[in-house]
Amino acid sequence: MRPATKGDVEAILRIEVVSGRAAGSVGSAEGYRRAIADPRRCVVVAETTEADRRFVIGWAKTHHHVEAVDPAPPGHYLGGITVDPSWRRRGVAAALTDARLQWIAARAATALYVVNVQNRASIDLHRRWGFTEVLRAPRLMGVEFDGGVGLLMRADLAGHV
Repeated sequence: MRPATKGDVEAILRIEVVSGRAAGSVGSAEGYRRAIADPRRCVVVAETTEADRRFVIGWAKTHHHVEAVDPAPPGHYLGGITVDPSWRRRGVAAALTDARLQWIAARAATALYVVNVQNRASIDLHRRWGFTEVLRAPRLMGVEFDGGVGLLMRADLAGHV
């Protein structure tokens, strides 16, 4: 795990494409560069070495919202996370999540994230850090959810750093 650099943007875009993200949902290179440069956000990558070559196998980010949006409160939110499909189920998502939570814990007492109620894999992953449901809504942080219901999840980060 390491902080992302602007040099990682092409690898991030590649991971989004091989993960089957629809063209409209894949972020722009410039958007990723802005997120990486923003000191109020954490963007991390997971990388591995193969044949003496290092390459990115996953990435994740945070968002810092200073105002409430929809019914969701301000705070530090876990944002997108994507792992190359050939590296899934090996602990990469957990390591990326832990790195972001450590970053948030150095700045806030709680972490938040929003998720589709149908995304059991994400909900189960986040329970290991004590995330619990705060509320359900059809729209959270500007996101409308497939199936119509999203969850706002919250974790206390005391002792996480």
